[in-house]
Amino acid sequence: MPILLWELAGADPDRRFSPYCWRIRMSLRHKGLDFVTRPWRFTEKDRIAFTGQGKVPVIEDGEKRVHDSWAIAEYLDEAYPDLPSIFGGAAAKSIARFVTDWAESVVQSGMAPMLMADIWAIADAKDQAYFRASREKFWGGRKLEEVQADRDERLPTFRKSLDPLRRMLRHQPFIAGASPAWPDFAVFGPFQWARCVSPYKLLADDDPVHAWRARMLDRFEGEAARAVGFAA
Repeated sequence: MPILLWELAGADPDRRFSPYCWRIRMSLRHKGLDFVTRPWRFTEKDRIAFTGQGKVPVIEDGEKRVHDSWAIAEYLDEAYPDLPSIFGGAAAKSIARFVTDWAESVVQSGMAPMLMADIWAIADAKDQAYFRASREKFWGGRKLEEVQADRDERLPTFRKSLDPLRRMLRHQPFIAGASPAWPDFAVFGPFQWARCVSPYKLLADDDPVHAWRARMLDRFEGEAARAVGFAA
């Protein structure tokens, strides 16, 4: 029986745009596990009430139900130890934790204000009021369009923040080395989030990070490249 993965979706049920869900989709492909997906929206918290919380990703593996992307990755490595490891061992897992926190606090946080109104535009109609109210509260009462309006001014700072990744990519094709693993999935998640929700171009074509993202898009028979999104 395949694993069931609950994923955040937009108005188009095939537009799956959560960075955290993309971590798990790529991890499942990395492990070679069979899975099916189910679209979920921000306001459908009752549908995953069985987890005791209201966010995705969530997986159901037989009777086992797990939420939170890090916890899901841990579960998959523990439940399927004979398949390729997502983390690559204890020492690599510690480094993966650091990379995950960097991806969230620097990469994802840097992107977020440049995407807010675009996310609202692709969200399901029943989610739009919730998304606007919750995010405008987070941004101190500013309209989503105001938050996003200065993204051209923000862009150079965001691109500069990626220098640690560029430096690493001088030496190896992926963050994890010769082939991708959790650190790549954790950093790729925000880039795929942006690609799925917005046509705004975050990376220059000659950026080594752009080339790395292209390699990630092509992994697993183009799993991410086939996703509903934009060409940015």
